[in-house]
Amino acid sequence: MSSATDSADMAFAEDLLMRFLEIDGVTGEEGAIAAAVTEALKAAGVPASAIRHDSAHKRIPLPTETGNLIVDLPGTRPGPRLLFSTHLDTVPLCRGARPRREGDHIVSDGTTALGGDNRTGCAVLVTLARSLLAQGLPHPPITLLFTVREESGLHGARELDPADLGGAVMGFNVDGTHAAKLTIGAVGQQSWEVEIKGRAAHAGVAPEKGISAILVASVALAEAHRGGWFGKVVKPEGRGSSNAGVFGGKDGKAAGDATNVVTDYVHLLGEARSPDAAFAARIAEAYREAFARAQAEITDAEGAQAEMRFEARTAYPPFQLEEDSPAVLHARKAAESIGLEPYTISSNGGLDANWLVKHGVPTVTFGAGQAEIHTIKEYVDLSEFALGCRMAVALATLAESARAPAF
Repeated sequence: MSSATDSADMAFAEDLLMRFLEIDGVTGEEGAIAAAVTEALKAAGVPASAIRHDSAHKRIPLPTETGNLIVDLPGTRPGPRLLFSTHLDTVPLCRGARPRREGDHIVSDGTTALGGDNRTGCAVLVTLARSLLAQGLPHPPITLLFTVREESGLHGARELDPADLGGAVMGFNVDGTHAAKLTIGAVGQQSWEVEIKGRAAHAGVAPEKGISAILVASVALAEAHRGGWFGKVVKPEGRGSSNAGVFGGKDGKAAGDATNVVTDYVHLLGEARSPDAAFAARIAEAYREAFARAQAEITDAEGAQAEMRFEARTAYPPFQLEEDSPAVLHARKAAESIGLEPYTISSNGGLDANWLVKHGVPTVTFGAGQAEIHTIKEYVDLSEFALGCRMAVALATLAESARAPAF
């Protein structure tokens, strides 16, 4: 293609990204951005009949405006179906973002995060569809997937019906900074929560009649720490990490009402991560044991204990693709075809790919310029964004020629 066409394409992609960044769509409230992506896809030449929403939002245990957005593009040459995915939602800190261009970056006004995570991915997938259709590039059948509630627990990908992916044999997820960095594995997570119901008493007149839920929780966390289960976890049987992230009271309020009352209720939320699902569960079990010991230790004057409810569940499973697996080899070749030197990593955070792999689609994640995510310093590196767009086109067209078209 000519350099003029290349320039126009990137101008389109950057304009699209700016428009997407201006639209609120925090996790669970993806209706507006889903509508904007739908209109952009139609404008790019995708027929309305190829665009649909699934019913994942009806299965997500949190209020969610809409289901995952799914697009089916018929192939223009034979080949197995490919999946391209990203997520629609942003973290709440992005609400009200006002993006502006600053040199080779897009930044916020400094009062909010930007939302490059993951409006870069949304812009990449729409630009991919436009490139394939407008330029008539040969490609196999393709499914585009825009998930909901990724930021609050990978819910959209978890509740996805694998049949909606059309039998895709490999997937490519856009979520990260560098197009050359191929994430081929990630830890799994166990989420745990505990409710402790103690007994209120006057903290000055008769503290011995009370059972402090705060004390039970504090002793339990200290026990977990002393046992090597808090923070970075390295044991002979495995490695991972854990954290107690929320320590509060009823209805999201503070634990306790006053300093002169023995606190009778606390609610904690935590997590345990590991590349080994069984070891993540073992970390969570170690917390259960620590809370049980603290429950037995902290009593009132008559020996009564606090009531306690501890629950752990799988938030997402771990996965690890082999270096020589077809999806990884395809991603490497695509990156090399546009002049990149690809490298592979495994992530300590969860990705939609965790669930896509579980659903039977080996998925490699690559980046498209998002940086300093989830902070007010977030920005989009436009040179990496361009590489992400080129990478997507290369992945979609690679089997047709040794080198994908320039973008």
